[in-house]
Amino acid sequence: TPHQDASLSSDDCKATIVIEHLIQASDVSHTMQHWHIYKTWNEKFFMECYAAYKAGRADCDPSKNWYKGEIGFFDFYVIPLAKKLDNCGVFGVSSHEYLNYAQSNRDEWAREGEGIVNEYLVKYEDIMATQQ
Repeated sequence: TPHQDASLSSDDCKATIVIEHLIQASDVSHTMQHWHIYKTWNEKFFMECYAAYKAGRADCDPSKNWYKGEIGFFDFYVIPLAKKLDNCGVFGVSSHEYLNYAQSNRDEWAREGEGIVNEYLVKYEDIMATQQ
């Protein structure tokens, strides 16, 4: 019947949206976990980007905008995505935990991020010095 077809379409559409949210979340899941996990993966990504810059494979020095970029990333991508995951309830009670971690990590980054970027730079230089 047409009503059943419309219902299936609506359910399929909802399922597709949830799957899209899950795929997006899997790409940035470190931002919705404990601080030490976020910081570990953030450092790995920074080091990769900074090494590319130092090797001439990237035009921009990521250290110049890393601090502010992370805040924008949380505000305009991660936290809205965590809210969508919370609203659809796909992870049950854990959905709210992911949102809490994202907000907490954003706040911690706002407080500590500038110093952390400086620590990344010192660590990079130390690594390079030991490789020579």
